[in-house]
Amino acid sequence: MIRAILIILFVCSSFITEAQTLKKHFKFATFYGAVTGGTSISDEDVYSVTNGLETYIVQTPFDYNISLGIRKIARFGYENRANTFYDGTEDSWSDGATLGKVSGLEFLFEGDYKRQEGENYLDQHHFIRYVADSFVVKLEYLQDGFADIEYFEASERYRYNISNKLSFNIGAAQRIAEPYGYDPLNDWILSTGDIHYTNLALEQGYEIDVYNSEYKDPDGNIVATSIEIWEEVVIPEILSDYVEKKRNEVDVNWNHSVVIGLDYYHYKKNFWVHGWGNLLPYHYDDGGEFSYHKYNKGEQWYDYSGGLIFGYKMNKHLGTFIEGKYNKYWNRKWYDFKFGINYIIF
Repeated sequence: MIRAILIILFVCSSFITEAQTLKKHFKFATFYGAVTGGTSISDEDVYSVTNGLETYIVQTPFDYNISLGIRKIARFGYENRANTFYDGTEDSWSDGATLGKVSGLEFLFEGDYKRQEGENYLDQHHFIRYVADSFVVKLEYLQDGFADIEYFEASERYRYNISNKLSFNIGAAQRIAEPYGYDPLNDWILSTGDIHYTNLALEQGYEIDVYNSEYKDPDGNIVATSIEIWEEVVIPEILSDYVEKKRNEVDVNWNHSVVIGLDYYHYKKNFWVHGWGNLLPYHYDDGGEFSYHKYNKGEQWYDYSGGLIFGYKMNKHLGTFIEGKYNKYWNRKWYDFKFGINYIIF
């Protein structure tokens, strides 16, 4: 009986400890979910004279954004949260920085399903980072549907503080992503630089009857009745579907790299600078069939990312700002920026 009571007390104390730890980690965290929407581009009238004058309207459905997330990230001095609620449309430029404002554990988990100008895509940004005086550990997953980039990254870095404003870090990064640089169409390129699209279409199950001007898809449906429609409309779709299919068949690649970074943060009410940068100058070549080394002529390459947030209030009336992020991984680039001035008239 006493043993059973001791076991129960031990289990209860473990649950209490875990609950207290969980509460500590999620203290000040915010969970949010929101749906936003609005009018997309206006309807467009399209005219045709193939069978007399014909008119039809191209309609684009309304834009929307469905957001779901949870975040615990301390705001920097220049960040002023004006809204009462998080609605998922916020763009916190500092989320891309290696270091946060405070030491300890911070995290972000956010997914956005969007429709913009009739195109649907998914954006995700999740990360967990732990910052200490002498090291930084970060796990990150990014999917940017608009920029067509998706990867998982883990990094472990030694941190050296020059001052309370400037620090450098060096360590290792491990990334998992599709084999960027791989182009399935290279196998179909002729010595002249042209592509042998006819053989590719036949291999994919299409049928070509030049005599009767009939071009059929693998299901036997007629998709074109002229060489012009076949080459200008159907072939581009075949090539696009083939590339997507072949890329989906290939397993993801591991990338082991050296990473070097710096972070600088200075804040005063009338002047602030926050900058960070990361350089991956060396990548281990594992000799894999789809290693990016293969598409870079067997040589090393530079991947990098960085950001800058600058603000200056010249006087009580005039101020200027610059904010931006730039990323280049493999053969993918994605970036955001804005700059401008503010002048308070009275």
